Amino acid sequence: MKCHFITMPSCRKSQTLSNAEFFVIICLLATSIFALVPASLSAADGLIASPEPDWPQWRGLRRDGISNEKELLRSWPQEGPKLLWKINGLGKGWSSPIVVGNRLYITGDVGQDLVIFAFDRNGKPIWQTKNGKYWRNPYPGARASCAFSEGRLYQLNAHGRLVCLDAASGDEIWTVNILDRFGAGNITWALSECLLIDDPRIIVTPGGKKALMAALDKYNGRTVWTTESLGNDKASHSSPILFRYAGRRLITNCSEAHGFGVDADTGKLLWTVPLKNPHGVNASTPVYGSGKVYYVTPYAENGRLYRLVPDGQAITAEHIWTSQLDTVTGGAVLVDDTLFAAGYKNSKWWFGVDWQTGKTKYELKGFTTGAAIYADERLYCLDESGTVALLKWGNNSLETAGSFRLFSKRTKDAWAHPVLLDGRLYLRYHDTLWCYDVKK
Repeated sequence: MKCHFITMPSCRKSQTLSNAEFFVIICLLATSIFALVPASLSAADGLIASPEPDWPQWRGLRRDGISNEKELLRSWPQEGPKLLWKINGLGKGWSSPIVVGNRLYITGDVGQDLVIFAFDRNGKPIWQTKNGKYWRNPYPGARASCAFSEGRLYQLNAHGRLVCLDAASGDEIWTVNILDRFGAGNITWALSECLLIDDPRIIVTPGGKKALMAALDKYNGRTVWTTESLGNDKASHSSPILFRYAGRRLITNCSEAHGFGVDADTGKLLWTVPLKNPHGVNASTPVYGSGKVYYVTPYAENGRLYRLVPDGQAITAEHIWTSQLDTVTGGAVLVDDTLFAAGYKNSKWWFGVDWQTGKTKYELKGFTTGAAIYADERLYCLDESGTVALLKWGNNSLETAGSFRLFSKRTKDAWAHPVLLDGRLYLRYHDTLWCYDVKK
């Protein structure tokens, strides 16, 4: 077959191209057209994962509490899974470990210092260094987990001191205080934000007079962009998530009185929703799924789902449903079309809620409020009393597939979120970190 292209009227004759020449021209045209389309428009909607391997940040690769692990135990023996090792001497704190390569990093308040520890995967100490002062009161203890990126470690202490360390040695590379830089004051129970790395930026939420949220250059700490202040609205204890929706990269987090969203590339404020309670505490990381964002605040609006509606360059958040969930420290996990979380004051037990309607699908009592992660068709939960449970669901029920006590004494502040990687379950309560083998 011959393909004929007719020239413009000024040309005297048509030009005949071979099949090969025609194919090359079509490919060049297609390449040129797709080159004009931003990568964000062609990328899939959903949470944006860290480019780092393993468990490099708060709540895992996508900051959603979901592990990709398979071939794990379907149930636990009465005494629980096998304990591989435990570490003592971490001091007070609720931060969870992160794990990258053959290293594990965790923080704790020891004496009058915030200490960052590095261990190997067998619990052997590698190095430790300080990131400013400890948090004295109320509720003394280290708050935020570390974040790893390109061989560097980042952590925000309770007083707003953000440090960048060499992950191999623990040597300090640079530091900045985000409260000082953005004209913000600390909050009642201290800054607790687990840093989000959005290459090449670090996202922080100072909630100050100069910026609600800000992006810093991860290589030197310089300010890249800021989000306009919401007046007297301060930071809270929540940590942000990064996701793609309607061809845009977005970040959402909570302040003292709002859930909000910004453009990840410019910092432009796109939406706010009410999230105010008498204590100014919003501790749960937002949840994203299928163009919708879930926020929860106790003592007020409780759990609320919002549909994101694009309108040109603007995005609005349209309220869909409200649930009875009033989660505080435990957060929530979205598995397929079910949101799993525990209540706090109104109903201090576990729920599975339909993501589309907000209706309760599952309830489990006798196991109090806490934090959970998901892997291989199971929830791995640590409740605030120190009980660890493996949960499964089906046939309209949520039930345990094994449970054990992490420690003998009863408490109400076992708030560190579990971590699961390579068949190992990491659990922390203040001074101690436990590592369990949960492989099948």
